[in-house]
Amino acid sequence: MVTVELASDALERALVFTIRGAVFVAEQQVPVDEEPDSRDRDADHLLARLDGSPVGTGRMVVEGEQGLLGRLAVLPHARGTGAGKALVDGLEERAAKRGLAVVELHAQLHARGFYERLGYAAHGERFLEAGIPHLHMRKEL
Repeated sequence: MVTVELASDALERALVFTIRGAVFVAEQQVPVDEEPDSRDRDADHLLARLDGSPVGTGRMVVEGEQGLLGRLAVLPHARGTGAGKALVDGLEERAAKRGLAVVELHAQLHARGFYERLGYAAHGERFLEAGIPHLHMRKEL
């Protein structure tokens, strides 16, 4: 069973960064100095657990009237379990509770279909972030 909660204490925040390090730095070779960033301080961070074990994370930063979702990471053994969808649903719920009508994200190209299935639409040109091709995607809540 997948559960998602706000990472609210020091241990849960450490788990968030451990998962991000495993996925972005170790697996995807993102430079360690680009992950984490200054936006982490003010972001809402969610932690996904599969049968009680931490397996994924995502964050939301409020930018004006919209939420910017990002740093969505699920450990390889938990992909396909619904953890990613549960994280996006949880982030969207937090955005809606804050009165935000739109969420935006920077999707890695390989994840485009995942986000499209969740109602996101791509817009604009492809761009590189940490050396990885991305697309801007957005969804109205």
